[in-house]
Amino acid sequence: MRILLVEDEPRLASQVAEALQAGGFVVDAVADGAEALHLGQVEPYDAAVLDLGLPGLDGLSVLRRWRDGGILLPVIVLTARASWSERVEGIDAGADDYLPKPFRMEELIARVRALVRRAHGFAAAELVCGPLRLDTRTARVTLDGVHVALTAHELRVLDYLMHHPGEVVSRTQLTEHIYAQDFDRDSNTIEVFVGRLRRKLGAERIETVRGLGYRLRDAPSGDA
Repeated sequence: MRILLVEDEPRLASQVAEALQAGGFVVDAVADGAEALHLGQVEPYDAAVLDLGLPGLDGLSVLRRWRDGGILLPVIVLTARASWSERVEGIDAGADDYLPKPFRMEELIARVRALVRRAHGFAAAELVCGPLRLDTRTARVTLDGVHVALTAHELRVLDYLMHHPGEVVSRTQLTEHIYAQDFDRDSNTIEVFVGRLRRKLGAERIETVRGLGYRLRDAPSGDA
């Protein structure tokens, strides 16, 4: 899952980015509102972590313009402002969650995970697709109760597919959501990761829909 981090304080931005990456997210970090506004309009992020006190275009203005433009990505607002009226203003502008500074990184990561899950219709921390389970808190994957060891990129591909059960997901979608903006993306590597997942989870667990992409099945052919 790919996150847009908008924070102008360099030290905090670095700490948050590292925490998000350690939590399994791909992160694009920017420090000003104008760039955040643009990226939110053109890139398919799964969520945004948005500071309100930005230089130039402030965070509330960014958020309002996203919402006015029909951009519905989940947004958690970070701010040093403590008054309840300012919290209400952020929620009214379209924020999905609110976290005042200072905060614990563990709480931020938990809130971001919850935002992403809710955006895809999941309430529980564990994603389930038939006998396949992914605990988003620990990144632990099990198949029929047996732990399956995955690399970071394999886990990102599976995580995205499990957030879209039964849907056809294109290679382009996967590429856009498992790599950061400045990464040298190659959609051909998606085939490699899918091939590895099939070897570990069962060849028919991930179906190829010719010309369109991949679909995660809750049961292999003949078992449905």
